[in-house]
Amino acid sequence: MRKKWAISDMILLALEKTIDGYVRFEDFTYHHYRYHYGIPELKKASLAQAIKRLREQGFIDLDKFNNSLVLKLTDKGREEALLRKILKDETWDGKWRIVIFDIPEKHRRVRNTLRSKLKTWGFSPWQKSVWASKKNTTNLLRQFVKQIGIEKWVLVIESTNTGYTT
Repeated sequence: MRKKWAISDMILLALEKTIDGYVRFEDFTYHHYRYHYGIPELKKASLAQAIKRLREQGFIDLDKFNNSLVLKLTDKGREEALLRKILKDETWDGKWRIVIFDIPEKHRRVRNTLRSKLKTWGFSPWQKSVWASKKNTTNLLRQFVKQIGIEKWVLVIESTNTGYTT
């Protein structure tokens, strides 16, 4: 299962690195190392399965262009590629991302959706409504909060304070 995700990650990140989000399928199949260094040769069946999965999830589209099959990154795919890049990055920039929220009980589903996103994005709960992470997801999180309209109940803080004094 992990190998399948590695191929999916490679496809999304390669498309995200291109200028316009397009790659000719044949070029990617035979010269994938140009897009992602250190990946062993791909089996066509594994690549086809990964592409099928990414299409089903709405992350990529297949288009025809000049009699060639072209992989195209969707907006949803661009967001996913950015998220995977952030979550894959193990280096810490010294900043904590802290989320504090107080979402009313009548909006329980929204609150549970926020908690689910926080888990997905590498946050850990300090309390039921206080979560923290070392991952650089501040912009992504603020966009999500604004998109679902809960900015009056959610505070996103980015801090270099470790709590220790010298």
